[in-house]
Amino acid sequence: MPNPKRRHSQQRSAKRRTHYKATIDTLSTDKTTGEIHLRHRAHWVENQLFYKGRVVMEKAVKEAASEPTDGTE
Repeated sequence: MPNPKRRHSQQRSAKRRTHYKATIDTLSTDKTTGEIHLRHRAHWVENQLFYKGRVVMEKAVKEAASEPTDGTE
């Protein structure tokens, strides 16, 4: 594997790194729910998973037990 014979300068490395920039994530508003979300990502709204304005999956909601579980009344 080739290796450089001499050390590269700090300026040379800095010139290369100038093109690396932090970007802001693009946000969109869902047409059906009106929620703001990351583009090209599914998002949860009221126990439903939406992607491209359609319900993809629903989360099962557990019902609370009416009896206490610790054995005391």
